[in-house]
Amino acid sequence: MVSRRGLLAGGLVAAGGGALLATNASGQTAHSDHGAKPAAAPGDSATISHGAHGSMMTVGEVNSETNGFDPHEMLTDWETGTVERTADGRTLRTFEITAEDKDIEIAPGVMFPAWTYNGRVPGPALRAKEGDRIRVNFKNYGSHPHSLHFHGIHSARMDGIPGTPGMVDPGGEFTYEFDAKPFGCHLYHCHNVPLRRHMHKGMYGAFIIDPDPDRHPEHADVARSRLLGTPENAGWQEMVMVSNAFDTNFDEDNEFYAVNTVAHAFAKKPIKILRSKPVRIYLVNVLEFDPINSFHLHANFFNYFNQGTTLTPTLQTVDLITQCQAERGILEFTFAEHEPGLYMFHPHQTEFTELGWMGMFDVVEKLS
Repeated sequence: MVSRRGLLAGGLVAAGGGALLATNASGQTAHSDHGAKPAAAPGDSATISHGAHGSMMTVGEVNSETNGFDPHEMLTDWETGTVERTADGRTLRTFEITAEDKDIEIAPGVMFPAWTYNGRVPGPALRAKEGDRIRVNFKNYGSHPHSLHFHGIHSARMDGIPGTPGMVDPGGEFTYEFDAKPFGCHLYHCHNVPLRRHMHKGMYGAFIIDPDPDRHPEHADVARSRLLGTPENAGWQEMVMVSNAFDTNFDEDNEFYAVNTVAHAFAKKPIKILRSKPVRIYLVNVLEFDPINSFHLHANFFNYFNQGTTLTPTLQTVDLITQCQAERGILEFTFAEHEPGLYMFHPHQTEFTELGWMGMFDVVEKLS
């Protein structure tokens, strides 16, 4: 059984050594090699990448087409649902979510038996406007009872915990309905027990509620800049990052860390950023088995809005924040006074960085 510290001691062999951790999703409890490639010999040039951070990176590429999701596309893939007007003139926003068991590739050659929302990890990034009526039609095609628990304000019967109608058996379905409040950067996840297993297996996603500028006249300009579809919002480069990790040998100790599931995805293919436009990140931490995660931005500082429920920063001019499990917030910064180039971001737990949670912003004058 390979541990994460064993991976580090071995120089993080990826396509070979990492694949020794591959698992078979069909059993969910019995785990074996799943398409593993032979381990490379120590010192083999194929075992390390000649990329960022001293070559401490996985080797090869994850097949996003087979996975059914791409970590780069997830950055801006907002799910806004189907919109209609109710009889009293309110906005009704309807989302469709399914649960299913699915093998996903989290690093080159490393498969993980996930439990997913809409076939992806993290689940779709749901986005609504403050005051909308939210309706979520949930169907469970998985092998275990699952639910949707939304971090927000709603009634007890919509809470998605054991003992409520929102806990759905395999083959069942349920419709959640509530008002979108408060505005902010939120989270949804399965709340079945054992909770750590359902969270770790991939049942989580971002839930963003944009502020209604009419409700916040004292900060209307800021509220409009966060409201998707406005000219003010178009002036920002927005993205959602869900930091997660995977215990591939099921010893309650993570072997791979990532943002949007795929280890080192944003180190191998940096995120292009226009130097002239400010950046806003909706950052959600769902790390299981590790009590604290963090985000550090190189060569720059940012303002931070904890939980995203304020229109004024809770922290100003910082280059690192920490988050407990399920904590989230909004980061805002700019590279307007920087030269073009690659700027790293990562947690300041170096072990997490070397095991996959590290990326680069590629700051450019114009997008090609």
